[in-house]
Amino acid sequence: MSQTAQAVAVTMETAKKLGLLAEEFEKIQKILGRNPNFTELSIYSVMWSEHCSYKNSITWLKTLPKEGPHMLAKAGEENAGLVDIGNGLACAFKIESHNHPSAIEPYQGAATGVGGINRDIFTMGARPIAQLNSLRFGNLDAEKTKWLLKGVVKGIGDYGNAFGVPTVGGEVFFDDCYNVNILVNAMSVGIVEIGKTVKATSYGAGNPVFIVGSATGKDGIHGATFASGDLHDASHEDLPAVQVGDPFQEKLLLEATLEVIATGAVIGMQDMGAAGIICSTSEMSAKGEHGMIIHLDKVPTRQSNMEGWEILLSESQERMLVVVQKDLKIKCRQFLTNGI
Repeated sequence: MSQTAQAVAVTMETAKKLGLLAEEFEKIQKILGRNPNFTELSIYSVMWSEHCSYKNSITWLKTLPKEGPHMLAKAGEENAGLVDIGNGLACAFKIESHNHPSAIEPYQGAATGVGGINRDIFTMGARPIAQLNSLRFGNLDAEKTKWLLKGVVKGIGDYGNAFGVPTVGGEVFFDDCYNVNILVNAMSVGIVEIGKTVKATSYGAGNPVFIVGSATGKDGIHGATFASGDLHDASHEDLPAVQVGDPFQEKLLLEATLEVIATGAVIGMQDMGAAGIICSTSEMSAKGEHGMIIHLDKVPTRQSNMEGWEILLSESQERMLVVVQKDLKIKCRQFLTNGI
């Protein structure tokens, strides 16, 4: 942990600024048996956010049906849902919200929503073939609504066009109740042969772990916390919480991902979206019931002097976490160049 992070005095007020409730801060202290340091508190703030843990909406999500004779991957089990559509093929699909980022920076907020949802599809081993969206805006006569609508639509279209996957359908509604909180939901659908999918898990002592894709920057730090909070008059000033997308890099990442899966060396893979490295490493480790050693000094960065907690929490786009079998990693070397 950096000297700067060590120097931060962690108090209840610090926790509240990071979006944690008083009772959550007390629970963290109880779990650790001591006061958390700033890096630890930052990790809890993003991992316990609504965006990452669904701590408020999970009650309602559990009421939705998720069983069926053709279901291959239920909601929440993997990066995306998976349904048997016959003839040895499966359909992978997922929908994701990017509401708050789009409300303060509509173009990048919507574009990175499209990018993130596509990564959830091809980390499964499926090739994205179609995108859809569901949008809600406020009063159409308001200048702000017009600005938001123009930016969101352009962000969705530009990212999809550059990535090479068409937007085949969507819906949009306008109502005054969305004047403050707009809704931007992106959906991606992909096709994969049954039996050729990859799980979002990690196991096997000594197996190497790689970050694949773009270098890590400071964009999107605490973005998951921001996405889970309430919008206010100064929210538009919080632009570092919004990620910046690169659809051309994602196209390269798509093709490399499908090629490396075909080598048979991949144990697990997960999109590095909300909460970045800390989210993907902890979730994959928890699912496989194996710990993971992370060398932050080996993470390629695009900004100098990034602190450890910034590297852990960055939500820089177009990144994946891949775990491969140590005896087969030579097969992946041309694709997996950014080891951690």
